[in-house]
Amino acid sequence: MNKILTTILNAWKVPELRKRILFTALIFVIFRLAAHIPVPSVNLVALKELFSKNQLLGLLDIFSGGTLANFSIMALGLNPYINSSIIFQLLTMVVPSLEALQKEGEYGRKKINQYTRILTVPLAALQSFGMYALLRNQKIIIDLNFINIIALIVTMTAGTLFLMWLGELISEKGIGNGISMLIFAGIVGRLPVSLGQTLSVFNPENFFNLIIFIVMSLGVVAGIVYINEAARKIRIQYARRISGQKMYGGQSTYLPLKINQAGVIPIIFAVSLVLLPSMIGSFLQNVPNVAIARFAGGLAKFFQPNGVVYNLSYFILVIGFTYFYTAVVFNPKKIAEEIKKYGGFIPGIRPGEPTVIYLNKILNRITLVGAIFLGLIAILPSIAQGLTGIATMSIGGTGILIVVSVILETTKQLESMMVMRSYDGFLKK
Repeated sequence: MNKILTTILNAWKVPELRKRILFTALIFVIFRLAAHIPVPSVNLVALKELFSKNQLLGLLDIFSGGTLANFSIMALGLNPYINSSIIFQLLTMVVPSLEALQKEGEYGRKKINQYTRILTVPLAALQSFGMYALLRNQKIIIDLNFINIIALIVTMTAGTLFLMWLGELISEKGIGNGISMLIFAGIVGRLPVSLGQTLSVFNPENFFNLIIFIVMSLGVVAGIVYINEAARKIRIQYARRISGQKMYGGQSTYLPLKINQAGVIPIIFAVSLVLLPSMIGSFLQNVPNVAIARFAGGLAKFFQPNGVVYNLSYFILVIGFTYFYTAVVFNPKKIAEEIKKYGGFIPGIRPGEPTVIYLNKILNRITLVGAIFLGLIAILPSIAQGLTGIATMSIGGTGILIVVSVILETTKQLESMMVMRSYDGFLKK
């Protein structure tokens, strides 16, 4: 914590970085103001009551940056953009043309980003209609005619695009990754609300449970920092080679394999799937057909967010997606080829296929630790509520993971900016 505060204070002393920090703060203010502009025809009182009783919608609100609870013009948050990014990230691994485009450096990255933005529009429109249909069945939004439905979809889609634009402004002129920073701002913005709800229902009998909750929260933060920074270092030795009168190589370096290679992506994937039964059940509960309505009611009850089936399914899905996404983003065969290309080898392991097998073995072991950790983080709200009985302060392990990860990454970016500035100043001298 001291290191983070020291980095921020040192960055504030640099005029250029201070300007970036102030610009980011201005975007945060705009974001929070826009998050309170409601969409017409929505019963906000009934909506807030629904959110207070439904942990499922609370999970969705995390990734909307806190805008879904107010059903603002940015109620969809960055979900469509995140989904679009994930889709293209996976497509670059299976579509040769996209894979080739990704390897074209800055031009390829810009092209893929452009495709991602284009796909965000239909995804946002589809999710807008889905949100309208869900809330209409819950009697939270009135029946609208065709023109009003189109206006609602256009408004919510425009809100997502506006939020995406704000994120890109932060990435370009502010500090940190813009998308992550806005999600971070939304989660942190909900803290005073959660704290106020907890204090309103607080009584001396719950004091011990509150202490347990605080200790658990501090332990989770420490665990997230440790896992995020932890890596298995594999030593790479480079062979010596002589060119003319000079000798090159002979040095050794390390290949760091992070325990949590996938970040928060597996939880996003898992949430999308594990929430489907509850959402389908809630959507079909009011249909005229009695048999379908009864089945839908049973399905929604079976997958209650506090239930054993829901949490066990969530945990297993997170582990499965962690292995899947790690396999997508980390290619041992490509790494082994790069090591061999530059004359490197792992001591005791032959170059080529044996190196691939060795890297796969190490990766599978450390991914298991990271996957179990992410799975526990995902079901942390249910564990915390079961142990303490305090539901109002349970932001969720996913929210804590995002907040801590963003703080760590932003601090590293500030440090690198200050190092680069010092290096540039040295060159000018």
